Amino acid sequence: MKRREKRDHEDFSGVRREKEFRIDDWTPKTETGRKVKAGEINSLATIIDRGEKIIEPEIVDALLKSLEHDLLMIGQSKGKFGGGKRTIWRQTQKKTMEGNKPSFATMAVVGNKDGFIGIGMGKAKETMPAREKAVRAAKLSIIKIKRGCGSWECYCGEPHSIPFAVEGKSGSSRVKLMPAPKGTGLVVAKECQKILALAGIKDLYSKTAGQTVTRVNLLYACLDALKKLTSMKTKPDQQKVFGILEGQHE
Repeated sequence: MKRREKRDHEDFSGVRREKEFRIDDWTPKTETGRKVKAGEINSLATIIDRGEKIIEPEIVDALLKSLEHDLLMIGQSKGKFGGGKRTIWRQTQKKTMEGNKPSFATMAVVGNKDGFIGIGMGKAKETMPAREKAVRAAKLSIIKIKRGCGSWECYCGEPHSIPFAVEGKSGSSRVKLMPAPKGTGLVVAKECQKILALAGIKDLYSKTAGQTVTRVNLLYACLDALKKLTSMKTKPDQQKVFGILEGQHE
């Protein structure tokens, strides 16, 4: 019996590469989508800078060719001796007269490893629809971030880290991201490493506080910190010294 072909290609790191998107098979439903298909808009940064809301995930697929996605471990399965194991599915049940009705929730992260990142959650009665909803929500909430080299130990001028320290918060979870020199790696929680890697950040220090066991709040706090990288204004001379790059390489 032949094996079923996977819809997404997966490498050894667990990151799934999106299947090939054909723009000819896409029928846009919004004005922004029609401009993208017609070639009037060639950059996702243009849409984000205008403050336009992305309603169609195909817009992201058309403008970011090397888009990848991964699922984050936000759930916990029952262990053999009372312990638990982290999983990508958060399962809940509803008690009814007919019995227990389970539902599954998952969180996805999408990025091109070059300055664009997005996070989304999806919930459904089955696992595959929940995954598709999460990936779709992540594409619709995609943002661009600033990268650079703000570490006093390095100052190489390459966008391998972040230009300055930022702090994000969600619920009681707080995450502080700090620049690091080349070769440090991502010194942060494992699930946050997936977000930063897909954003294109290679070296970073971090500090957490609050209820970091709540993974969803921790991940949203990490995203909130990345958003503050773009909201903070920088001068042209600072951009040159710290090698600040906003968005992807052109």
